[in-house]
Amino acid sequence: MLSEIEDAELHRRQLEEALRTLIRDIGEVPIGVPGQFPYGWRKAGKGRTVWRILEELISQNLEKHAKRLHLHDFKPADSEVGVYDFSFRFDDSKPIFVNIKSAVRGRTPSKDDISKADKLITFFENTPELTLFIATIEIDFHVNPLRIELVNCYVVPTAWLPDLYVNPSNNANLQSSKYKDIGSAIRRTRKDFSSC
Repeated sequence: MLSEIEDAELHRRQLEEALRTLIRDIGEVPIGVPGQFPYGWRKAGKGRTVWRILEELISQNLEKHAKRLHLHDFKPADSEVGVYDFSFRFDDSKPIFVNIKSAVRGRTPSKDDISKADKLITFFENTPELTLFIATIEIDFHVNPLRIELVNCYVVPTAWLPDLYVNPSNNANLQSSKYKDIGSAIRRTRKDFSSC
């Protein structure tokens, strides 16, 4: 029997592999047609501009290809403002919940929103046996034609984020700059995380 930490690492790697397969298959996503954006991306060339489209793109394609990627009982979240975007399970797992984030390739990491702190606390209190992952899709912006390239993916259990910060000036959002850095993760149990 695997420990909770070993179990999270196993499923983290499986999910990362499934997502990397999926983003290789998707590749690039065209935005508009030539001529519609005569000045390129301008201020829109940032992750937050496309994050909702990216969440939907990943979620719908995982649902469509769930069997091929060995994901069972795939369910998109009921709300777009909850702590996760979809749930599923592997053959050997309980339900796993995933929150999709985007990051622009080559940008300096900064503290970004992970979730509303109170919603995350409630989620962990109500689902103590389940795992919540942050899956960050790394993207690149291209012009001529305007498109987004899905470059890579990183999966980290939310409970392992090392630099959590509740930003009181941003609606008490929980933030982290290490949400795509498994090397800096602190391998905590869900109970240890809840008591942080």
